[in-house]
Amino acid sequence: MNGVQVNQGQTTRRADIQMLLATVIWGSSYLFMKSGLESMQELNLVAFRFGIAFIAAGLLFHRRLFNMDRRTLVAGAIMGTALFAAFVFITYGVQRTTTSQAGFLISLAVIFVPILTTIQHRRMPDKRLTLSILVAVTGLGLLTLQHQLSMHMGDILCILAALVYAIYIMIAGKFTPKHDPLTLGTVQLGVAAMWGIAATFMLETPRMPDTAESWAAILGLGVLCSGLGYILQTLAQRHASPTRTSLIFSLEPLFAAAFAFTFQGESLTLQGYAGAALMLVGVLITEIKLPQPIFWRRKRPVLQSELGDQGVSGV
Repeated sequence: MNGVQVNQGQTTRRADIQMLLATVIWGSSYLFMKSGLESMQELNLVAFRFGIAFIAAGLLFHRRLFNMDRRTLVAGAIMGTALFAAFVFITYGVQRTTTSQAGFLISLAVIFVPILTTIQHRRMPDKRLTLSILVAVTGLGLLTLQHQLSMHMGDILCILAALVYAIYIMIAGKFTPKHDPLTLGTVQLGVAAMWGIAATFMLETPRMPDTAESWAAILGLGVLCSGLGYILQTLAQRHASPTRTSLIFSLEPLFAAAFAFTFQGESLTLQGYAGAALMLVGVLITEIKLPQPIFWRRKRPVLQSELGDQGVSGV
């Protein structure tokens, strides 16, 4: 039993590291998106982003694609459609509101996931997880909200993006344990690219990036942020719950601020550093199990223990 628990702990830790690495990569996406949108429209950018990601992943995992079954194709198509929808809202929203408000509102996925999970399973998350979410979101607000929040069209689009992305996280959490994650991740990128190409030809004027900076941004979005990032997420979600995934994802604005400081010379205010610290504390709450004080401990009722030993469960 101890050996199984140790293996489970190592697997969970590896999934957390994979998800954290993906979040670090996604933190750079704001720099790439701002640069890429200078030379092309929103849907065109989404199409290029996922198209390049699919080509890169397909070259690496093409043998898995040839051996793919119909169920994996259907699951990947559902995930890819949800992913495309989320990034349409994200890309349009980022263009129409401030960066700080967009970062906060899109990261509301950390709240939407447990809310949707509660509705789906008709049960509340445990107290420790609830506390960690509240602390992380408080820090997220301190880090990103530097001015009074006002509701504009860009804000509404970012809220919708957070909701759709939360749905995507839950869909991925449902399908990834049942299918090969590398095949599933590659298929979802291809489906998102197909939707992006179709939408671009229908609603925009397709064009190629026209500067070296734009090409670098598109390649960064495609290969790193979409290709590597979502393959890592798919691998991680085989062994991590949607709520845990969304909580780690809430660190994205922290890494985005670090990239902005490194490459653009931006620095955080005292409020921003306080928010970053709270976000880290929020994640640590889920990782560190503190011993419970003796006077808080309660003995289970004898009747409950006996019923549990007899294998009786509630309706």
